[in-house]
Amino acid sequence: MNLNSLTPAAGSIKTRKRIGRGTGSGLGGASTKGHKGQKSRSGYSKKVGFEGGQMPIQRRLPKFGFKNINRVEYKAINIEVLEALAASKNLSKIGLNELKDAGFISKAQLVKILGKGALTQKIDVEANAFSKSAEEAITAAGGTITKL
Repeated sequence: MNLNSLTPAAGSIKTRKRIGRGTGSGLGGASTKGHKGQKSRSGYSKKVGFEGGQMPIQRRLPKFGFKNINRVEYKAINIEVLEALAASKNLSKIGLNELKDAGFISKAQLVKILGKGALTQKIDVEANAFSKSAEEAITAAGGTITKL
């Protein structure tokens, strides 16, 4: 074995395509880019997710369901919170102003009273909505409810 007899393995070396070197080479003319079109031009770069003007899949897929424009969003407050608030501030009537002053709601929020917890004292409650269990608990304790 001599240095001058060393050759690479068969098939491991390929000659590169010399495109654009005349029609006689077989790779002249359009230089392997086909005919016309955006991809044959210089400066073309494929935009990520571009599908030829069709709405791309990453923009198509999130479109499902709908947003109900008539939905009313309430801030939920349990009667155990009302009980604690009435006990700490010595209140017999709790409305939106008292809840706002205590920091439970902002001035624009609607309030729904829910029935979690127990009510031991008589409280008159003003709110935008009440659950059935909250209504029953408040009236059972001797309080009144007022829907705004």
